Amino acid sequence: MNTNKNNKRRKVGIKLPVYLLSLVLVAVISAGVTFIFAKSNQVNLASRDTSNSQSESSQTIKDIHDVPGSQNIQAVYEIILSNYIEDINEEDLLEGALAGMVNAIEDPYSQYLNIEETETMDETISSSFEGIGAEIMSINDQIVIVSPIKGAPADKAGLLPNDIVLSADGTSLSGMTASEAVNLIRGERGTKVSLEIQRGTQIFTVDIVRDTIPIETVAYELSKENPEIGVISVFSFARPTYDEIVTGVEALREQGAKKFVFDFRQNPGGLLDQALKIGNMFVEDDAILMQTEEKNGNPYTIKANDQEYGEFQIDEPVVMLIDEGSASASEIVAGIMKEEAEVPLVGMTTFGKGTVQSIYPLTEDSELKLTVAKWLTPAGNWIHGEGIAPDHEVELPSYAFLTIIDSTATYEVGSVSEAVKNVEEMLSAVGYSLVADGYYDYDTEEAVKQFQQDNGLSQTGEIDDQTSVGLVEELREVIAENDTQLDKALELLGNMSE
Repeated sequence: MNTNKNNKRRKVGIKLPVYLLSLVLVAVISAGVTFIFAKSNQVNLASRDTSNSQSESSQTIKDIHDVPGSQNIQAVYEIILSNYIEDINEEDLLEGALAGMVNAIEDPYSQYLNIEETETMDETISSSFEGIGAEIMSINDQIVIVSPIKGAPADKAGLLPNDIVLSADGTSLSGMTASEAVNLIRGERGTKVSLEIQRGTQIFTVDIVRDTIPIETVAYELSKENPEIGVISVFSFARPTYDEIVTGVEALREQGAKKFVFDFRQNPGGLLDQALKIGNMFVEDDAILMQTEEKNGNPYTIKANDQEYGEFQIDEPVVMLIDEGSASASEIVAGIMKEEAEVPLVGMTTFGKGTVQSIYPLTEDSELKLTVAKWLTPAGNWIHGEGIAPDHEVELPSYAFLTIIDSTATYEVGSVSEAVKNVEEMLSAVGYSLVADGYYDYDTEEAVKQFQQDNGLSQTGEIDDQTSVGLVEELREVIAENDTQLDKALELLGNMSE
């Protein structure tokens, strides 16, 4: 038997947020969203019948004509059409009014979706798509990266959670909705987009070549350090995720895995039913999976049930990895692991997304995405804005956050900048001796030349495109080889009995 082939890691696809609101910067609409569906004005939340609560609340809703000032809507509509100096489309006015009504509630996860935005969301359900591959959301009028998709152009370019995207190809994104930003950032494979990024106090520009982002939500392999430990990376909660996890666990069991690391780092969330089915794998029937709390309602408890969520069980010792990019559905699973399954959490505190959205079809050309409930952990904790803290807080090495090189900066002897310091720290991390002080002196030039020589590049002593790509790739390899969070998980599992 070819053990090398069996142990080979499956091809890693994207963290696809499918019909959820993790925004893939190519197709989707919002970030890290736990998602449910609404049909015929009735919310379907984990198979719960909510028709009574829906009808009760609808009786208290005023007709729009009974609301003071409602006549101004018609008046403004007519005045603009009659007097605005430029031609205006009536449908555009209505689209703007509807979008403005939803924007008025100031919830970054609620949004009016027109036909283009609905189609881009639908694209993620059944196909691959093209773009840079990152999940974003709009917070305080800023476009913020929730997490880059593993292996996608944004990830390779070094974008990180909490990066602020200031502009795309020179157009400011300030004040835009997530979908408006997507329309500027997405594009065809092979085309380039120039993004201005703010990370802390540093502002830099990165050019990213868009690519096709394949749909795959799970990857797995045996640990190289301990072949009895299987490592399963879950990138999002899409329709096939549960089945892909089952496939991965069964395959690793056949290869000898007796313990598992479940890596939910940089997982922005996805479909609620997948989170419940995955959480159900680790607990017995009647264990609490989560609680939900709708408007003016009491918390509703959702319990584990093999008949409803699947009979597949994972009884082996498990550790779960989380970080700042673990959001929404990832946090639902983390809550189950921490409070019900007694699975240790390793890494950093999660993103803190504690609301549930539903899609309401309005017409063939539009939909309303609306926050309809809070979700609570099994113990009743609302983690919105706070996240879930790990049992073992472990930071990655500082150089893990040096994965972008500012393409607009000057890198030659005499240059002084934060961008130069960033490059010097990258060179130091991959093994070249120099002082990272932000001054591009002769020692820096010599280190660059040595790196270029070692990698078969032209020895110019300057950071050109080839040198930049090579340096980032080598740094990524160093980061992968020094994954302190995974190392801690392996250490914990090594001390656990089967």
